[in-house]
Amino acid sequence: MPAVLEEQEEIGGRIRRRRLAMGLTQSDLGTALGHSQGWVSKVEKGLIELDRAAVISRMASALHCHPNDLIRRPYETDSSASRWQQHAHLISRELRRYDLPPVFEGTPRPAAELWQETVRLGRLRDAAAHSAVLAVIPDLLRETRALTETADGHEREQAWGMYAVLCKCTHTAARDLGHAELTALACERAVWAADLSGDPLMRTVAAGTRVSSMWSADDYADALALSDQSLSWTQDAYEARDPMALRVWGAAQLRAAVSAARAGQRDETQTRLGYAREAADRMDALPSQPFDPYSLNFSSGNVTLHEIAMDVEMGDHVGALEKNRTADQAQIAAMPNSRRGHHHMDLARAYMWENRRDKAFEELTKAEKAAKELVTNHPMARATLRKILHAERTATREAQRSMATRFHLDA
Repeated sequence: MPAVLEEQEEIGGRIRRRRLAMGLTQSDLGTALGHSQGWVSKVEKGLIELDRAAVISRMASALHCHPNDLIRRPYETDSSASRWQQHAHLISRELRRYDLPPVFEGTPRPAAELWQETVRLGRLRDAAAHSAVLAVIPDLLRETRALTETADGHEREQAWGMYAVLCKCTHTAARDLGHAELTALACERAVWAADLSGDPLMRTVAAGTRVSSMWSADDYADALALSDQSLSWTQDAYEARDPMALRVWGAAQLRAAVSAARAGQRDETQTRLGYAREAADRMDALPSQPFDPYSLNFSSGNVTLHEIAMDVEMGDHVGALEKNRTADQAQIAAMPNSRRGHHHMDLARAYMWENRRDKAFEELTKAEKAAKELVTNHPMARATLRKILHAERTATREAQRSMATRFHLDA
């Protein structure tokens, strides 16, 4: 049996072992998840694919574990996995010794120069080159932390802001690669450093790492509450149409939309997407776009992709495919590889739910071409591929049985 299909059965086996260890029956677990005993039985046998992030998170929450414990992330995709994990270890060490004297030889660069490093990190993020992001962060953390010790006043606050951005970039890369421990640690340090920066916009950006961490714990109500709290820190600057506040506020609304969609709150999802669209329209009306020190990825195109993705999150593949059909394809093509990778993964899931396997595989191929490291490490991409392979294998068996019948070999 292909390894990818064995993976589906192994997930079911881990769910079963976890359920039994907790003393739960299949009916107990099904009730907690809003499904039947039969559904749980099929999941445990590997006959039903967990192909929505909210379902995996809800399952893990019911079994009192992290989603990665069920799907066995990080995945061993190739030899590069060991290299990025070495960098992750170095970053974890730096973040654990956050309140100890920094280990850095020489004189750290001034904050204005260090901020330019976020441009480099942004390019790597846009390419979904997460291993490369993790490779450059350890030295930057040491240098930035050294600047927080040698600088004072606004320069010191800027250094703390840079430290928070480095933690945010670490959080994104670690989350997408499946390193739960580093994801949690980077989140904590991002919030800590943002508070020391004295920048309310940075506090809102850092709160976004907490919001996304809440998704894996099935805490969507708390995620929405935190989003609203962090938006309040930015509200005045947003209403004054501060260029960076537009970007920060809009990005926070998109995270709130994801929280609402995964909670199954369709009206709230549409409201948040509307707020994000408003922010993008205001941003587009600016005569020029400012330098973004927060390394965000917010634009009208990103709102469009989220509008499609939120339909997928809520299981509405018809709406998602229709929105994609009417979307400005040139705008989508202009998006960074990382966002297009997510987009094509979403379309692959939508086509698979419509049982259009050829189109699903075509979109999954586009996703891999756009952002290979993101896609090969993404549980939804792997779930979609497993569904395609399982369906193809089943169809092949049916064709073989049909031929056997015609040949009178079915006795």
